[in-house]
Amino acid sequence: MRIMKYIVAAFLVIASMDSIAGNKERIGQAGANELLINPWARSTGFGGANSAFVTGVEAFNLNISGLSSINKTELYFSNVMLFSGSDISVNSLALGQRVGEQGVLGICVNAMSFGNIEVTTTDNPDGGQGTFSPQFLNLSLAYARSFSNSIHGGGAIRIISESINNVGAQGVALDAGIRYVTGDYDRMKFGIALRNVGPKMRYSGDGLSEVVLLQDAEFTLNQRAESFEMPALLNIGASYDFYLLPVILEEGAELEDGVKPSDYRLTLAGTFTSNSFSQDQIRGGVEFGFKQYVAVRAGLVYESNIFSELGPGKRLNANTGPTMGVSLMLPFKGSDESGISVDYAYRFANPLGGTHCFGLRLRI
Repeated sequence: MRIMKYIVAAFLVIASMDSIAGNKERIGQAGANELLINPWARSTGFGGANSAFVTGVEAFNLNISGLSSINKTELYFSNVMLFSGSDISVNSLALGQRVGEQGVLGICVNAMSFGNIEVTTTDNPDGGQGTFSPQFLNLSLAYARSFSNSIHGGGAIRIISESINNVGAQGVALDAGIRYVTGDYDRMKFGIALRNVGPKMRYSGDGLSEVVLLQDAEFTLNQRAESFEMPALLNIGASYDFYLLPVILEEGAELEDGVKPSDYRLTLAGTFTSNSFSQDQIRGGVEFGFKQYVAVRAGLVYESNIFSELGPGKRLNANTGPTMGVSLMLPFKGSDESGISVDYAYRFANPLGGTHCFGLRLRI
């Protein structure tokens, strides 16, 4: 417990520093904003409010300490159709593997597609010279560990690549997180996670060069792009499980170890997200689950002016706040911890179309 107190104290100091760092004057000054897109269906349906109890490889985008929940192996594929009709999508593949009794290694790849974009120049503003497709790719490596039945921690390193055919930028970012679990049947959970901390990125390449004519001679003018910050943020979350319609036991009987007191679970969760380069957010969510077979969830992501119209001095986010999702799970015979699940989530947006997210998870 003494170690836990020291770790929590350190994270709270970081949290206060990060909160002071964020201000309205810095909004929009960061790049690599694809790191803020949650590609996983379960946590998207929850509005990201489940940072305290997120499990498995979904922890890559909320609180990496949740990776430690994997018992053996987990494989997850997801597809995000960002703002329906925009032709922007995110495909993600992640693998988590337990190593030893306490540790879990994870690897995650996120690829963002923008479709084909017409090539335009100052001489040919209407195009007609072919198309190009930007490539955004993130590769993450992580390790999480259970220090006890109550304390779990983890860290990740993320390699970021953004490019078109003649301009690109590369960078690296670090994540760290910790989770504390307590109460009967691990009902209560607290989590703190710091994400996207790293050095500045800068674009370079032949696309920033231009041939100019000066006194009948040609010169190549090389332009230097301005560097930009990572979209650093801090998540502080908590959750609590309520068990409904308790199991009726015979007099003197007790529940076996690991058996829940009810097949019906209701989870309430909340997360405060302190963004260094955008508005702070308050996330709330609720999930109802029946055994290991089905789960239905909904969430709300609140920030300043989120319910107003989009525009200067009003709402600054195309997402309007509400989220919802569902998971259908098929456990393997004789095990509640392994199986296949299909997940779906929807995030409302205006005036752009809403975001659809599909996921397929395998645990063995």
